[in-house]
Amino acid sequence: VLEAIERARKTLDFIIFRLDSKDIEKAAATAVTRGVNVRALIAHTHSGESKRLRELEQRLLGEGVTVSRTGSELVRYHHKFIVVDREELHVYGFNCTSADFKSRSFGIVTRNKALVQEALRLVEADTARHDFEPTVDGLVVSPDNAREQLANFIKRAKKSLAIYDPKVTDTQMVRLLNVAAKAGVDIRVIGKVSKRAKNLRVQKMPDMRLHVRAMIRDGDTVFVGSQSLRALELDARREVGLIARDAGVVKRFQETFEEDWAKTELGKKEQKEFERDQKLATADDVVLEIPAD
Repeated sequence: VLEAIERARKTLDFIIFRLDSKDIEKAAATAVTRGVNVRALIAHTHSGESKRLRELEQRLLGEGVTVSRTGSELVRYHHKFIVVDREELHVYGFNCTSADFKSRSFGIVTRNKALVQEALRLVEADTARHDFEPTVDGLVVSPDNAREQLANFIKRAKKSLAIYDPKVTDTQMVRLLNVAAKAGVDIRVIGKVSKRAKNLRVQKMPDMRLHVRAMIRDGDTVFVGSQSLRALELDARREVGLIARDAGVVKRFQETFEEDWAKTELGKKEQKEFERDQKLATADDVVLEIPAD
């Protein structure tokens, strides 16, 4: 995040739900001094004290940042992303806070022009408190197109879905996961899932706090964002995510999921069973030569 801010030469657009990192705040102020037009769109409220958000606004204004506040039309403005020089988009599953930096979370960086411009259109719409009409697939925006895009993401799974999600409860999404599982899709979830979900392997995040919503489909496509598969975050809040197919990005997501899964109780059990089966298979391959005598 700091490197992204330091790279900015002309403009920097921040979407802020929570921010307590003094380093990042200082980097934004430093960007202003070198002539960068820094704009911050700050949530009108969060579950903590609104006083902190208002204090943040005042500090940023004092540092020369152009500050706007989201409207109150939606229950919450929970998305978090940065646009650097109107050409590089960072979509995060985490806030810029000490707690989130210690949690399992992810971000994706893209220079895809269509996605960057779509994110900027969203910034302008929310700053002016106008309606937003999505025009580009891949940028997943609640409540405007998230339900449709994430439903299609699940429907297109042929082999596997690896999911990070603190709370999967939406009726439609749970039904789609059940259908996929019944069709033979291997579904693993690190997080929590509604009791209505069937044939899914679900485990708690091991060793650390989980603060991301992400899915890896068939080892070739990934979604990461701020919206869980629950109705409130799909239909009543501003949330943003990104769908990517870059092979290197997907590989890193998959490797991290596998490392996390291996530390879960079920993951450890599966590894022991795999090692046992390997030993049995090796034993079956041994041929004893018995002398004729």
